[in-house]
Amino acid sequence: MAWYVLVVSLHILAACVWIGGMVFLAVAVLPVLRRPAYQSVAVPLIHAVALQFRWIAWTTLGLLIATGVATLHFRGFGWAQVRDGSVWRSGFGQVLGIKLVLVALILAISAWHDLIVGPQFTRAALMDPASRRTRRLRRAAAWVGRLMLLLSIAVVALGVMLVRGVPQ
Repeated sequence: MAWYVLVVSLHILAACVWIGGMVFLAVAVLPVLRRPAYQSVAVPLIHAVALQFRWIAWTTLGLLIATGVATLHFRGFGWAQVRDGSVWRSGFGQVLGIKLVLVALILAISAWHDLIVGPQFTRAALMDPASRRTRRLRRAAAWVGRLMLLLSIAVVALGVMLVRGVPQ
């Protein structure tokens, strides 16, 4: 029982760090860096903050996956139920399936953001901050961030449904 409580607590803490980090960037860091007084340092600073947050984000995503698998194990679900399909036939399994699809999307979008969109934006902004390409990449990065936040909130709601049941 103590291990289960520890694993669930770590899972919740990791979700708080992941979502809290995204919210902090969106509502505190980025609005400040958009002010005219910070334009000269905005791109290098957001690049440095993004690189710092990247290892935190990927660590928390890894922790979420590990603790999620452990939580399922503690609740009596294992590879046997996944292989024979019995887990997916219940309401719990259907909610779990949706949650796992969203988690896979978050992982893919995060990788795309961190490995492609983010670096392209940084290079473009450092070369020509006012270019059409820089503006397009800035908008893409912003929408990707919003999408990840919304998907992450949906994953939290699905996690609540796994524990408390689907609202009627």
